[in-house]
Order: sequence, then structure tokens, then C-alpha cells
Amino acid sequence: MDFPKDLKYVDSHEYLKVEGDEVTIGITAFAVEQLGDIVFVQLPEEGAELKKGEAFGSVESVKAVEELYAPLSGKVLAINAAVVEDPATIADDPYGDGWLLRITLAEPEDLEDTLTAEEYTEQIGA
Repeated sequence: MDFPKDLKYVDSHEYLKVEGDEVTIGITAFAVEQLGDIVFVQLPEEGAELKKGEAFGSVESVKAVEELYAPLSGKVLAINAAVVEDPATIADDPYGDGWLLRITLAEPEDLEDTLTAEEYTEQIGA
């Protein structure tokens, strides 16, 4: 399983695409594989404040319901309505059309705890 090298990763299986102070957050292909068919996605409202480590939504699959935890603190700029309407989009293209939300990064030091693609691959044993 290959993970895009231009992204950052966190232990809770989210990826981060950092562009200045804006960060796009999604779940990794590994997480999607572990979940199975995703049938429901709950995301916060635009404008919501996320605090690193706190739950901000959930993903429900045929196997389980998993909480989503904020890998960074920040304000929600946009949510991906397409994944709420059609959760299969996440599995079809997790690093493209399957993103979950975009935030404005509040605490740049939060990025210090992220993993490279290689470190994430090692962590999951892929």
C-alpha cells in the first residue's frame, strides 16, 4: 500500500495536506480498508472550532462506527458535502475527492507530531 509522500499522517489514521495555514484532512486508504464499506459520515459545521485530540465527527461502516479525532486545532473552513451525500467517495478516492474537511491551522506546532509517509507505513506494518 502506497501513501502519498507529500502528505503528513497521524496515529489515528488521518492524513493532512498542508498548504500554508490551510490544511485538508481525510482518512488514509489503510483506515478505509480496515473499516470496509463506509455507509455514513458525520462532520462538523463550517466555522466550528476543532481542538487537537477531540472528536469532531464519525465514520460508520458495515463493520463499526469510528470517531474522528482532530489531528490539529483550527477553524473549519469547509466540509466535503460529497462524502456526506455519498460516503463511498472516501473509498473511491481517499486522497482526492474523498477528503473530509479543510481547516485554518491554529497551532503550527501541532504539525510536529505528524508522520511522514515512510513513518506511517512502518507504523501500520505495511
